Amino acid sequence: MTLRRLIDAPPWRVDIADGDGDALVLAFASIGHDPSRPPSPEFVASARAGNRRALFLMDASRSWGLDPGFPALLHVALAAAGPATRILAIGSSMGAACALRATHHIPIQTVLAFGPQSRLTDPRWRHWTAGLPDPGPPRPADSSWSVLFHGLADDHDQAMGFPTAPAIDHLLYPGLTHARLAPHLKERGALQGLVDAALAENRRRLLRIAASTGAVRRAKGMGP
Repeated sequence: MTLRRLIDAPPWRVDIADGDGDALVLAFASIGHDPSRPPSPEFVASARAGNRRALFLMDASRSWGLDPGFPALLHVALAAAGPATRILAIGSSMGAACALRATHHIPIQTVLAFGPQSRLTDPRWRHWTAGLPDPGPPRPADSSWSVLFHGLADDHDQAMGFPTAPAIDHLLYPGLTHARLAPHLKERGALQGLVDAALAENRRRLLRIAASTGAVRRAKGMGP
């Protein structure tokens, strides 16, 4: 499976995987594991399943989608990728926040956001976020269907910082940590199914897959 560099405009890098069909997946990278290197592409296998086209967006500055150049970068990347009638954005942690913010700049139908931050003052990320503004939770555009996933073992406050909304499904994992959430879904073989269901806008199937991995839907009255 070969990715080719589509955009190299520091701090942003965008790789593309060519494919078939009218669907396009935008996969936003998290901060990565090595602070001395730019993040690497993430969700490659699930984004590319079925020979889908996919863009992999990486931000070496770790701006959580608050970089002033973010909107222009999205438009350039989308134009270079070619026409798409269905667009899914996916990301974990910082990448999840970027995916949610992207809905306000380009026409994204669905978002899968794993562990997005509702506030940037959390000490776990202060090394990266100390110089960033904290605009509050990255609420997605009302025109998008967004699915938020949070592990409550250490992300309860981050999860409850997100408001409830008709176009948001919020799925909670009581026994999982922030770091274990995406690996847990991968180990359970659920990521590709979640992506497939999201692209098909099959909410019933997506919620069924999530429930099989231990997800509990957020109840009304929990948090804002």
